[in-house]
Amino acid sequence: MPVDLNGYWKMISNDNFEEYMKALDVNVAIRKIANLLKIDKDIFQDGDHMVIKTLSTFKNYNMDFYVGKEFEEDLTGVDGRKCMTTISWEGDQLVCVQNGEKEGRGWTHWVEEDQLHLELRVCGVVCKQVFKKT
Repeated sequence: MPVDLNGYWKMISNDNFEEYMKALDVNVAIRKIANLLKIDKDIFQDGDHMVIKTLSTFKNYNMDFYVGKEFEEDLTGVDGRKCMTTISWEGDQLVCVQNGEKEGRGWTHWVEEDQLHLELRVCGVVCKQVFKKT
């Protein structure tokens, strides 16, 4: 059985986010604002159905999906793109592959002790974020 990601998680670190946003071609004004934000994650997990809400004072993003089923992800609120996304469990890690304009795009979530880890990837650039459950 996969790890339980349910809960509300507050960001405690955000490494290399600026470079990640540059690789996504996010404009400089949005990058400057986004880099200052402390992001929260609110995760609901019920079997293969998951909702991951990424929350901030600037912009929110919601993902509602079923693990293992490909879907069209609308990222126009993030970087102006759409992609075909598949999210699956690889052991205790939730792994996302986003096929679209940007090569190697995706992310991985996993839990170590009381922390949620998120590795964001695109075009060879990696951003690492860590969250603590509240």
